[in-house]
Amino acid sequence: MVDKPTRNEEEFFAREEAEKLHKLHQEKLKDLDKTKELAEKKLHWMKCPKCGYGLEVIKWRAVEVDKCFRCGVIVLDDGELEQLAGKENDDGFFSTFSGLFKK
Repeated sequence: MVDKPTRNEEEFFAREEAEKLHKLHQEKLKDLDKTKELAEKKLHWMKCPKCGYGLEVIKWRAVEVDKCFRCGVIVLDDGELEQLAGKENDDGFFSTFSGLFKK
């Protein structure tokens, strides 16, 4: 005679199966999110945040910045503003911009 599983056993295996399916679904979502993220990056890479036209890399004061020749926007990557501004003086102003901000 074959033993019939108890209700607790059925619930246990049903719960384990549901957890496995949930984990598989979450992994698929992660892969989909990565794919979507890469697709979005490809769509927006080197595009002007103002008009959407392509950005060109130009060298300005020994720093490579991104410029839109359609609307004139200049986009700075992380750390480029500090490179362009120069070093901070004792009075708190940056050497390159000190003439602009002093009273």
